[in-house]
Formats: sequence, C-alpha cells, structure tokens
Amino acid sequence: MYETHHRTGDRIGNSFMEDVRASLFRDWIGEGKVILDLGGRDGTLTRHFADGNQVVIGDIDTSAMALAAQTLGVDTIEVNLNEPLPFEDESFDVIVLAEVLEHLPYPAITFTQIERLLKPNGILVGSVPLAYHLKDRWQVLRGRKLWVNGDPTHVQFFKYDELLSFFDRYLDVENVVSIKGGRKAHMFPKLFARDVAFCCRKAA
Repeated sequence: MYETHHRTGDRIGNSFMEDVRASLFRDWIGEGKVILDLGGRDGTLTRHFADGNQVVIGDIDTSAMALAAQTLGVDTIEVNLNEPLPFEDESFDVIVLAEVLEHLPYPAITFTQIERLLKPNGILVGSVPLAYHLKDRWQVLRGRKLWVNGDPTHVQFFKYDELLSFFDRYLDVENVVSIKGGRKAHMFPKLFARDVAFCCRKAA
C-alpha cells in the first residue's frame, strides 16, 4: 500500500501545507540545534529548518532520503518507527514528526523512543491530521470510510482532546495550532480543526 500511495513521482518535492508548517517549525526550532527528522523523506520540508542546524533524517524510504542527502547535505538513516531507534539516549535537541503519527500502528513505541532520545528541555515539533471533526462525522453519516484526507495508509484517527492526552503521557504540550479547517478551527478546534501543528517539550 505504501508503494502504491506514497512513492508516486508527484509526491517527491511536495509537502503538505509547506509554507505554513515551515514558518511554525522555524520559529519553534531556531538555530544551533541537533535535529532528528523522522519521516523527513526527500527533505522538502526539512530544508526550511536545516540551515544553522545539524540534521539527521530517519525514514523507511531510502530512495527519497538519497535525494535529501544530495540536495541538502544532511545525514540520513533507514529506520523502522515500530522498533527501538539506533541512537544514544538524549542525543537530540529537536525531533520532528510531521504528518507521520497518523501512519504509525504502534505510536506508543515511537513516543517512548522520542522521549528517550530528546535531551532534557528538548522539543518535539510536528503536525498530524485530526479525525471526528464535523466534516468527518458527516462523511461517516453518509456511509463513507474514515480515511483522513482520503489516505488509506492512515491507521490512527485522533480527536483533538485525545491527541493532547496522548502527548501528555510523554511530553509537556506547549503549542497546538490549527493549520487546516479555516477560521473557525482556530476558535473551535475540537469541532473544526482538520490538521494541527504541535510543539511539545521534555522536562528539564
């Protein structure tokens, strides 16, 4: 399914809501950081926060990472996010998990690793689509499958409150910003937010 849905040519060089996420991530990350970008693929989003930082991309897609290594000069490593990650404890100032969480069948494994790999006071930044907002509820009432954004590789379907509760098991939530859902999503994220960016911090 991954081969069919995610390795088509039009996905290389394209990143969902790239400008919006890039601006938020740059502000949250800053410079002088050691960063692990999990699911960074070909580095399309990574390039916006690579300058002034030391970046490693970890992904299962080795062909996409080869492009990132060539164009950005970043380090890359093949990883399986359902297993322990091959890094020492407290190795990173920042971990990026952008539009990846929804694809993970065992997110608790991944977040246990993220908590282990972050330095004290380190941050996790990323984004994730939400489910069960009003549009999704209407789709279900119409008898359609709950495929967020029409993507059959999505296996996690978070409500807004459930997402925050999940984060709270591992890290302190600092910022959650609606990036899809219109003006109402900023006022009433539980009902209208369809995708959110987040910044969470490990305790010092």
